[in-house]
Parts: sequence; C-alpha cells; structure tokens
Amino acid sequence: MKITKATVYAVRFPLRNPFIISYATYPEMYSVILELETDTGLIGYGEAVPDEHVTGEYYLSTYELLKGLLIPKIIGMSPFDIESIHDVMNSTISRNPAAKAAIDIACYDLMGKATNQPVYNLIGGKAHEQLTYPKVLSIEAPIEMAQKAKQALVDGYHSLKLKVGLNLPQTDVERIKAVREAVGPDVEIRVDVNQGWKTTGTATAAIKQLEDLNLSWIEQPIKMGDIRGLASIRQKTSVPIMADETIQTMEDLLEIIRLEAADVINIKLMKCGGIYPAIHLAKTAEAAGITCQVGSMVESSVASAAGYHTAYAHKNIESTELTGPLLFSEEIGDLKYTIPYVHLSTDPGLGIHVDRTQLAKLTIQSATINVE
Repeated sequence: MKITKATVYAVRFPLRNPFIISYATYPEMYSVILELETDTGLIGYGEAVPDEHVTGEYYLSTYELLKGLLIPKIIGMSPFDIESIHDVMNSTISRNPAAKAAIDIACYDLMGKATNQPVYNLIGGKAHEQLTYPKVLSIEAPIEMAQKAKQALVDGYHSLKLKVGLNLPQTDVERIKAVREAVGPDVEIRVDVNQGWKTTGTATAAIKQLEDLNLSWIEQPIKMGDIRGLASIRQKTSVPIMADETIQTMEDLLEIIRLEAADVINIKLMKCGGIYPAIHLAKTAEAAGITCQVGSMVESSVASAAGYHTAYAHKNIESTELTGPLLFSEEIGDLKYTIPYVHLSTDPGLGIHVDRTQLAKLTIQSATINVE
C-alpha cells in the first residue's frame, strides 16, 4: 500500500464564543485538513492546527508547506513506514510540528483502515476504561468565572480548567479563589496560566497564595523555554507544576527531567509532530516518574480523536483535554461527547466520518497533489 494522492484544505472553524487565553483572543480557529489516498483506494484524514505563539507556524504557511514540500516527499511511501516518514519530514525541514502532525495522523488513520482496527489497538490497546474532559473556562471577571464553574457542575462536569494570565497575577488569584469558593473544596480544578505570569518571582508569589486551595496543578506559569525557571518555582511551592508550551521536543523533556522542573507534562500532537512522537514522549516521561496529559490546540474531531486514541492506549497519560469540537458552531467530524466523557468509535482508523459537504463549506482554499 502506497500513498498516491493528497488533498490539502485550509479551513475556518467558527467558534460559539471567543476563546480567550493570556496571549490571544480567538473569535474563530483556522485549521489545515489533510486527505491522503492510497493505491488501494483507502482515504485517511489528518489535521494541523498551528499556533504562531507556540509552534511558530501560521495556518497558511502550514498549508503551503504541506502542499509544496512535505507531501511531495512522502508521496509513494507506505503509511505503515511511520518512522521513515518522520525521518523524511525531519530531514526535509526542522520544527513545523503541526504540519508533520497532519501527515502522521492521516497515516495512522490509513493504517487502522488497512488493518480494520481502531488506532488505539495499533499503539498499545486499551489502557483506560474511559476518558474524561474538563469544562474549560476562558478568562473573565472572578464572579463570572465562579458562576460558570457552578453551572458546569450542574451540567455534569467533574473537573474544571481555568484560563488565567491576562491581567495582574493578583487578579488571577482572585479568579481562582472565587471559583474554589463557589464549587467547594473537593472539585478538581486545573489552572492554566499560558505563560502569563512571565517571571519566576511573580509566579512563585502568586502560587504561594494558592497553596491551600487543593489545585490539581498550575500549568505553564512562565514563558516557554525557561525550564530552569519552572524548576525554581517547583522547588519553592507545593502546588504541582505542569509544563505545556515548554515541552515540544524530546530534548525539552530530557531537560525537564534533568532539572526536575515539572510534575506533569502536557503533550499536544500539534507541538510534537503527531501520534508517533507523542508516544515516545509519554513513555520517556513514564520512565522518569512524570505523568502526562494530552491536550489540544482547539482542533476538530480529526485531531481530537487522534489525541484521544493516543491517551487511551497509554496508562501514563492520566488526563485529556481535547474539547475543540464542543467549542465550534460548525464542524466536519462526528467525535461523540457526553459530559464529562468522550466516546471513541471502534470503527477502523480514527473512527471519524468526515462530512465532505461541511468540509467544502468551511474550506477557504484547497489543492491536490498526485503521484508523478
């Protein structure tokens, strides 16, 4: 089985409400959907959701990179040769992990369809009985976040993820305290700063005010890349620290391990290059006693399903946060959610059925690449 054809779609997904985090406000999300076809007639889907603030990619540049450089390199290869495919991609261009993730995910979808197996059976089988997701609250005033947190529990959520980091750290402390007071002492609360507290000293001072709130973790309190700073914060505070934007490559993880800089890492397929490198990160972290989460860049059902398959098959991935499909007012896939659980299909590959009418409607531009 060989890849003989590819179609790349630049897509705009409208959001139900603006998604507000420390470094940006998103009224809509842009994605690149990839369709790979083989000489056996199978079609596999992948997705890239680049983030110029984190991965250094832009959706139109990712579209052009896939169309003009990466896809021509892997046309003619077998999707089963995933290590060779990654080697070819990495030898062709450095970084650009979201673009590489689109190809990786589509290859796994093809592998599953060729073997009549869901992707999770190809990468470890069932390591969890079920997967859950939290209610993610964008940055708002303390009282508004507290009210939405209470409503989330009424709706059936078991855990909350609070986005903070937009204003002064003291305002964030007030937000977090307001939510904890509103929901009681035992509800799981995760706090994501998205680099917003910037300096080690500022972050340490803020976290010390939160130590009695029974938080699950504080995620990426300072600028990405400052692993030494994360280690300092972890040494001086008692709330578990999660590395997110800082952990993109295996080299990042090895430095985090060396400096004992995090209790948890947030693996995102868009940051590391897809399912194959994500598995390597999860197993290396497991050997070092660091637990993992699979998170999201606000992706459609395609990449969200890929992340859930990755988590489902690995016991050290203890939490998941892939809620992009719930945030869109229009989508192309059919990943199933029932608060607070996600339901992976047992159909072959990713188990996602792409609505081609919706794909055409949401597509900004597209291009097809054939085998020469």
